[in-house]
Amino acid sequence: MLPEAIELVIVTPEKQLLRGKTIEVQMPGENGYLGILPGHAPLVTELGIGELSYHDTSGKESAHIAIIRGFAEVLPDRVTVLAETAERAEEIDLQRAKEALARAEKRLAANDPNIDWDRANIALQRALIRIQVATKKRSALVSGS
Repeated sequence: MLPEAIELVIVTPEKQLLRGKTIEVQMPGENGYLGILPGHAPLVTELGIGELSYHDTSGKESAHIAIIRGFAEVLPDRVTVLAETAERAEEIDLQRAKEALARAEKRLAANDPNIDWDRANIALQRALIRIQVATKKRSALVSGS
């Protein structure tokens, strides 16, 4: 018999960000997004940089969380996310994220032969996902969702 819900646990090296029951999880895998429903086949996967979202047991979309790399263990009734960094939309300083984006874009546009391209690209991706998550939450508040 399939479970009716999934326990979602999100932890970082600093804290446990979330523990709750969900009926669906979308998370950023290293090579694309993964959709997880109750009864999913067990797997361990590497996470990339992206937005994790989930639906609570009423079916309402509950949160958007910026995930910066890590790993996830998926079991039929539980998803455990071990993220390097995970931030709820309301925790993100939008102005700081925009400043980080500007710095990353400037660094990449400089065409400096000594630049660490991987590090600069990760900084750009991180800033973009933080802005996306923070903006999505703010627009939902404005529209009354």
